Amino acid sequence: MYFMVDPRESVNAGYRASFDREGVSSFGLLPDEFLSWIETASQTDLDAIQGFLLGDFEDRAKCATSIRRHSRAPIIALADLRSLELTVQLLDAGIDDVLPKPVHVREILARSEAIWRRVNGALSSPAETAPAPDRLRVFHDGRDPEIDGTPLCLPRRERHILEYLVRNRGRRLTKTQVFNVVYGVYSNGVEESVIEGHVSKLRKKLTERLGHDPIEAKRYMGYTYIG
Repeated sequence: MYFMVDPRESVNAGYRASFDREGVSSFGLLPDEFLSWIETASQTDLDAIQGFLLGDFEDRAKCATSIRRHSRAPIIALADLRSLELTVQLLDAGIDDVLPKPVHVREILARSEAIWRRVNGALSSPAETAPAPDRLRVFHDGRDPEIDGTPLCLPRRERHILEYLVRNRGRRLTKTQVFNVVYGVYSNGVEESVIEGHVSKLRKKLTERLGHDPIEAKRYMGYTYIG
């Protein structure tokens, strides 16, 4: 789930629609509402956020400071106008990247994933060795995954679930965690049980192409991508 913060409702709505077309959940708030929300948000809600987008408003640096106290998710600022001085100020304030508008949501997804990889790598132990290359490759930017170099066409929700599981390889993720990331913590009219159907179909497709099931599923416990 991606969180958009902008004082213009039309901007928040526009990006929500763009994320939805890519099968990615999102939510938007006005800056004052967001500052109140993040100070009281539960850890479950915060863990579901894969990136924060800050539109063009005066208190972006303050928002970035509040975000970083509670979350390590990437923070990306969207700039209405190009300005070297403003870009430097925002980066100094702790924002991870600054993108001039207009920008496609797929570029936002790709940049957010690149930021996440850098942060995750920095937190890893230097003694850890990189795993052997996977036959399965995911892109986190709207492209279908590849197996042995050949694309595997997936519905948007299944693709997003796979990306989330692969990003958290080896970590047990509950059905609720997967649901919150894929559908959003404030979704209405969708039951968590829908995740079971998505994962079942995804596992079948992966098994047919890989010759084995790379996702370990345990009843009442959740899912683990084991490769």
